[in-house]
Amino acid sequence: MTDGMGLSPTPPQLQYFEERAAAPVTLIGQGMEGAVYDLGDGLAGKIWFERSVSEVRPLQAFLGELSQQGLPFRTPEIVVVDDIGGRAVSIEKKLTGTPLQQALENGAVSRQQGTELFVDIVTALETTTAGPAAAALPLLGGVEPAAGEWGIRLAELVRQRALGSSEYLTKDVDGFDELLGKVLAGLAAVQPDKPQIVHGDLCTPNILVGDGQAALLDWGFFTTAGDNTFDAATAAGFFDMYGPEARVIDDLLFDRFEGLGHSRERMHLYRAAYAICTATIYSPTGADGHYTWCVENLKREDLRAAL
Repeated sequence: MTDGMGLSPTPPQLQYFEERAAAPVTLIGQGMEGAVYDLGDGLAGKIWFERSVSEVRPLQAFLGELSQQGLPFRTPEIVVVDDIGGRAVSIEKKLTGTPLQQALENGAVSRQQGTELFVDIVTALETTTAGPAAAALPLLGGVEPAAGEWGIRLAELVRQRALGSSEYLTKDVDGFDELLGKVLAGLAAVQPDKPQIVHGDLCTPNILVGDGQAALLDWGFFTTAGDNTFDAATAAGFFDMYGPEARVIDDLLFDRFEGLGHSRERMHLYRAAYAICTATIYSPTGADGHYTWCVENLKREDLRAAL
């Protein structure tokens, strides 16, 4: 539909939301996987960029499973999944608050408070027990991990992802093939006591604060049934990936998590696994800051010494 001035047609997905919204539909934000809109009446709508309805429904089932874990922070709940114009859309209960990244930038939350919140969230996830819906989630936009235990599944994911990025990583990381072999062997030997829910992308934009209780968003990118130490390892690096004090904060959180019982060697193993898996996830040729971050992690002397 166009207006009298010849503006572009409203996408059918937005029309779908407008027909169900209690207020004018407004864009909340846009991430890697989709665009999210405020529908009013405590609801939000998401247009998925790549995922089909058959890929979003497992996430819906997982979020239902997640809601039964008794976590001390809010989590999303998808109430509707539909296919509109060949693209998946979903409607979920809106989680309110300010992204932690913004709260840190404007001084509403101190760095110490922010890092403590990271520790609290990882520690809370350690109490979870992952069910079949968590294990069934596809990783990284559709890669199906191999069946079996967590370490074997993660090793297979690393192997698959390395095939697509080795052209660049072998050039930029000395001894990459040997490093990859050590990571695969290390992962295959990991046997957690019980499968826990892994978020996999604990970063400051994915946490909401300032509304009575924190909320954790954007499950599904690397969410699976696995080892809580994976979230400890990655969250430590995600709090500040590119700032001038990034390494200082990373080391501080590594120390905190080690003090809480997480193996430093296993955290390094998981950091390497994540770096290999996602090196070219945003740019297939490694022409972005995330690729550089991954390469720098794979070059770290303490990481390589731990493998």
